[in-house]
Amino acid sequence: MVDLAVSLGALRLANPVLVAAGTFGYGVEFRRHVQLDQLGGIVTKTLTLKARQGNPPPRLVETPAGMLNSVGLQNVGLDAFLSEKLPQLATLSVPVIVSVLGESLDEVEAICARLDAEPGVSAIELNLSCPNLKNGSREKSLEPTVLSLQPLMVSQDPDAAFAFVQAARQHTTKPLIAKLSPDVTDPRPIAQAAERAGADALALVNTFTGMSIDPSARRSRLGSLTGGLSGPAIRPLALYRVWSVRQTVGLPLIGMGGIVHPEDALEFFIAGATAVSVGTANFTHPAAALRILNGLRRYLERHRIQSIRNLVGTLRA
Repeated sequence: MVDLAVSLGALRLANPVLVAAGTFGYGVEFRRHVQLDQLGGIVTKTLTLKARQGNPPPRLVETPAGMLNSVGLQNVGLDAFLSEKLPQLATLSVPVIVSVLGESLDEVEAICARLDAEPGVSAIELNLSCPNLKNGSREKSLEPTVLSLQPLMVSQDPDAAFAFVQAARQHTTKPLIAKLSPDVTDPRPIAQAAERAGADALALVNTFTGMSIDPSARRSRLGSLTGGLSGPAIRPLALYRVWSVRQTVGLPLIGMGGIVHPEDALEFFIAGATAVSVGTANFTHPAAALRILNGLRRYLERHRIQSIRNLVGTLRA
């Protein structure tokens, strides 16, 4: 027997394999197809204070070794989640990590305060990919025929990231995970800011901003101009960022980005991740996370490694 248990701050997981926000619905939808209680934890679809309709279709485009999505954070909103989704999730014996996004400090505070009172919520993942309009270069034009730069995201600004994480920290005692964007030259200052502000763990990376254009129409293949690139194509980039941040902060890291096979997850542990999150692979195989978990167990047994924790950060020069 091998020990797969890990801790993300005060949050203890029976094993280190999670499912990523936005790729597994609210969790309960997969109940008929996946033994959910065997997962290390479920990260819900990102919630906003009010319901959102999301972006116009098409929202998904397959790319070489990956996928672009522009779902636009479609979700039922906090009230409906608490009344309709959370009671179903509470019947599971697996930790429920609720992903949230606030477009202002007030929204972050309101969402975290509400979730803090819910015993069915094990932890909060703060998605820092909201637009930072105050410090952004330009707001996106409302006129669809005019191309303009998108504003900076909160997770691209250390000061803004600090403020948002601090606002969440001051309104919840639950374990707080800050999810970082990879779309920065160096993620370390952002990670350090989140650590100083009181995050218990960091999740990295979110999707990379990308485009896909139909040459015959000379239009984006997505309903919106850009989307988030995920899948195996980004794994080397995500892996480097996990390793880089591991050298800088003392917080547990959740690594993600193109994890399809057990060997992919092993790379993240060796680079310094305490846990991993499976995302795009769920679209092709809903039980991908469990296949990866079983592969990790076999690897530890084969190499006579007693605990997954003994593998974390063991990259050799």
